[in-house]
Amino acid sequence: MLKAVIIEDEKKSRETLSGLLNLYCKNVEIAGEADGVYSGVKLIKDKNPDLVFLDIQMPDGSGFKMLEMLEDINFDVIFTTAYDQFAIKAIKYSALDYLLKPIYPDDLVDAVRKAETKKEQRSDKTGIDTLLDNLKRPLDEPPKIILSTSDKINVIRIDEIIRCESDNYYTLFYFKNGQKLLVSKTLKENEELLSEYNFIRPHKSHLVNMMYITGFQKSDGGFILMSDGSKVPVSRRKKEKVVEIISNI
Repeated sequence: MLKAVIIEDEKKSRETLSGLLNLYCKNVEIAGEADGVYSGVKLIKDKNPDLVFLDIQMPDGSGFKMLEMLEDINFDVIFTTAYDQFAIKAIKYSALDYLLKPIYPDDLVDAVRKAETKKEQRSDKTGIDTLLDNLKRPLDEPPKIILSTSDKINVIRIDEIIRCESDNYYTLFYFKNGQKLLVSKTLKENEELLSEYNFIRPHKSHLVNMMYITGFQKSDGGFILMSDGSKVPVSRRKKEKVVEIISNI
């Protein structure tokens, strides 16, 4: 059983979420509700929950601000928000979960299931620490991203990544220090996170950081030459676009 609290400024939204949890998530006990940042801090300290459903925007501050105010975070967080591209991107980089309003039952059940499987790791604050660090970073500084392997949670600056390679349902990351990591996310999922930071996908199995491209080899269909000495193939339908991009680097 997961003991949960709901921190949300809109009464109707709290009632809707509470009703969905009672109906679809029998493994969740709602221990209390709060309508803002400061009442949320008090509620968490009083109830010591396993799981917090946290609204991002509230009248007395953001859910992110509330997390900064807490000295001990030994619970999992599921953010609830209307569409906010900046906030959602920051949450994804930190490998945390969120639900878009209006909340659909299937999405809620899936998020709760993930929280339940992470219960034993709840003392690990890496995700929340990474989120708060990214929100404070200068705009010209690349964010950090969490890459989880089978035995470790890794926090990596995006500009340390040279390229990514698909391995079925996994992605193999290559870094400028020569290290590699196999991460249990598809290449498409990683492309969605990295595309706005000068990553291009020249082939269905490859994603490359343009800042580490050193040239283009025209023979044998075409290859992108990378700073680590690797050659990345280019698909026929993307060749023209890739050549144009590289010529403008």
